[in-house]
Order: sequence, then structure tokens, then C-alpha cells
Amino acid sequence: MGRGRKPISNFNGSEWETVFYNSVGTYVQYINIQLSKEYSLEPLSNHLKIVGGYAFKTAEYKNQGIPIIRISDFNNEQIVLKDVVYYQDAKELDKYQLIEGDIIIALTGGTIAKLAIVQAGLGKIYLNQRVGKFQALKPEEFEVEYIYWLARSIQSIIKNLAWGAAIPNVSPKQIEELKFPFPTKDIQRGIIDFLNDLKNNNLKEDKIYFDEIIENEIVTLQEKQLTTSSISTELTHQLTLVKKLRQQLLQDAVQGKLVEQNKKDEPASELLKKIKAEKEKLIAEKKIKKEKELPPIKPEEIPFEIPENWVCCRLGDSVILKRGKSKHRPRNDVRLFEGGVYPFIQTGDVARSKTNGFLIETINGFYNDFGLSQSLMQKKGTLCITIAANIAECGFLGFDACAPDSIVCLNAIDQIIEKYCFYYIIQAREDIEKYAPATAQKNINLEILNSLLIPLPPLAEQNRIVQKLDELMQSCNELEASIKQSESQNSTLLQQVLREALRKEN
Repeated sequence: MGRGRKPISNFNGSEWETVFYNSVGTYVQYINIQLSKEYSLEPLSNHLKIVGGYAFKTAEYKNQGIPIIRISDFNNEQIVLKDVVYYQDAKELDKYQLIEGDIIIALTGGTIAKLAIVQAGLGKIYLNQRVGKFQALKPEEFEVEYIYWLARSIQSIIKNLAWGAAIPNVSPKQIEELKFPFPTKDIQRGIIDFLNDLKNNNLKEDKIYFDEIIENEIVTLQEKQLTTSSISTELTHQLTLVKKLRQQLLQDAVQGKLVEQNKKDEPASELLKKIKAEKEKLIAEKKIKKEKELPPIKPEEIPFEIPENWVCCRLGDSVILKRGKSKHRPRNDVRLFEGGVYPFIQTGDVARSKTNGFLIETINGFYNDFGLSQSLMQKKGTLCITIAANIAECGFLGFDACAPDSIVCLNAIDQIIEKYCFYYIIQAREDIEKYAPATAQKNINLEILNSLLIPLPPLAEQNRIVQKLDELMQSCNELEASIKQSESQNSTLLQQVLREALRKEN
């Protein structure tokens, strides 16, 4: 940035600030690298200590007293007292007391390195274990706010190093061993002013805050980050549009707006008669049980107008719906699975199939003969619909498999009907979910699925609809995959810009 520098005005304030906060740790790292050419690198412990909290005993928590600040009690750089636990006030614990302006950092867990600045008005509070507090050995060496920006740099370093295994961990000693330059308070003030003005997109014209070259490079980094962020926002928007397009195509299909009607097609009313006759035959052969008659459809139930040769019917009148079977309890009894060879799927396998063209190819486990005896084998190609946990997720079996009673299997007199029903259910999924009671684990029953209204076209038109939807859904999938690839590349580029800025100066 030369003289006469002006704010960049192509981006809205919210986007600018979001990019700044996502990147400022790296910006401060870059400043430190540059400052190290003038100021020697020293361990943090020469100037600051990370003071750990106290290991308060859970059994001694109180209903009232002094709040204990745990990792779960601070978010968005603020302490929240809503769900704190309490401890009895004790003089020997005063060294763990936090005061306004203290900066704390999470030392473990999924939110490792998150920060908070103790705000005013909290009263007396204690610091818990696995949370560290930045404490200057000589406070007169620092502008108070500079410690915060240094902490943002440390936060970025810790996240990148990812100490620990399954549960990330960092000790106060590990942080204190990190090396930094420690500039004079005049330079600290310049850095503070620069970062605050950059955050607000309000850099002063003709002002050099602390080093014009460093400032220029950071402004360039911010611009690049904004560009990649804007691309990311646009790609996210495109993914949303593809999702809406997919849903609109499905809605058009089931309302008779996707393909042309042909008066020569045998009407759907005749198809329903054939389905009814086939069901009666299967009942007579004792292959299926006689079903409870479904309630007639009232005119006000029909949600939209359908073509003349279509019918609006209950799903249970057009297909055969049967729940899977897993009678034995507990379901995870090892006796069901020891030496098993018969595939057994769960609702999660059905839900995962949407990333595989709705083909179920994952397996939860294998039943043995005992397991099979209390279940029921479903044929490859059967349409599976979940009615618990993940409601109305659909997928076609890629192999013969057993399914539990949280999965409903759909069969029809023609595979085209099954595929058409599949498309109808995935477009109506949100509506079907509304039937589920508001409980921790949502579920619906077979009666709800059987009673579901479905607009049924003639079989020949169903065939045309399915063929057209297969083509259009494939196009949507390819478009979505292309956007996601661009999204991944953009995300990689965004990180690469920051890494390169640091790498070239090390």
C-alpha cells in the first residue's frame, strides 16, 4: 500500500470482518516473522506464563457459590455463566481467580485453542483445569491488547500443530516453549491500531502504523482471502440452487409437468385394478397378509391438480409395504452374529446410500443362522425406506440382506412403479417427517406410510417419468460434483495463500 491508501469497498462489512477474524492469527504470525529480523526470538516463557486452572473435585460442586469456568463455559471469546457449576469460596483458591481483561485459552478437546477475554460484571470466578490464563511476568512491557493479538497467533499455531491424538491436547509448557519476537510498546501500539483499522476496513490514508512493507503484504493477503471467500460464497449459493433445481424437477414430475401425457396410455385407474388383483392373488397364496382397508381420500386432501388419466391414491393401495424384522432383543446380542454370513443393514446404511446413487452397499453386520431365523431376507433391488432416526431416507439394496423393523421394504408388481415411488418419497421427505412426533429420536409407523397420498400416473407414463428423472438427476449430480470439486480447490487455495505467505519468509 503506497501513499493515499483507501479502504477496499468491493466487499460488505460482515464479509470483510469474517475473513479478518478467520485469518488474523496468520496475519500476526506473519508480523512476528518479519519482526524477528529486528527483534530476537525468545521463548514465550521469558515474558508470559500460561497459568493453568485448578482441578476442582466434581463431588464438591455446589448449587451456589463461586462459578467455575470450564472449557464449555466460554464461546465467541466471551464467558457465559448460564450452565456453570459452583464451588465454595476459599482463600487458598484466590490464585485461580479471573479478573476483567484476563485472556484464557482451551488446552484440550475439540475446541482446543479457543480464546475468551473475561468481560466486566461477572463477579468472582475461578479458572478450571485444562484452561490456561495468559499472565505477563512484567505487565509494564506490554500494551494489554497486544497480548490478545499474540494469543490469536498462538491459537493459529496450536490448531495447525494439532498436538495429541484422538483428543487434541496442549500443555502450558508446550505453549511457553513457542518462540516470538517481543517488540517495544511503541511498535505494539502500531500493530494494535493497524489490526483494528484493518478489521474495520478503515485503514488511514498516508499513515504508516509500524512498517509499511509488512502492512502492504497483510492487506494483500486480506484481499486474496476476500476473493477466495467470495468464490466460496458463490459456490455455496450454486449448491443451494442445484438442490432447489433437483427438488423442483421432482415436484414437476409427480404433478404431471415433466413429460407429456399420451391419451393412448392405459389410465392409472386400470393399473390400480391390476395391482388390487395381484394383491388378492398373493393373499390367496398366503404370500402376504390381508391388509386393513385404507380410508377413502377426501377431495380436500388432494394437494394439487393432476392430469386426467392419473389417480390420487394411498401409497399402500399401489404397492406392498412390509416392515423389516429383527425380533430378538437385545439386537446386538453376539449370538445373532457369531460366524455370520447373511448381510444385515441398518437405517444408517440406507441414509448413506444417497452418496452412492441411492444404492445400499454398506453392511452393518452379518447374521448367522440363528440371526436369520428371527429376521427376514430381502431381495437385491428392494426399495428400503427408513421410519426411525433418519425418516424417509431411501435406497435400493445392492445385495440380498436382512433389515430391522425400523426399515420398511417396498415391493410392487412392476419395478417402474418402485422407482417412481422412490422419486415421490424423496421429494416428499420433508412432509413425511412432519408426521413424526417431536421426540429425541423421531419415528413414524407403517400406517403413516400406507396412508400417504401419491399421485399415480399410467404405467407407461411412469416409465417416461423415471427415464427422464434418471437423466436429469444424473445431470444434477454431475453439476453438484463439479461445484464441490471447485469448492474443495478454492478451500485449498485459501489455505495455500496463507501458508505461502508464511513459508516464503521462514
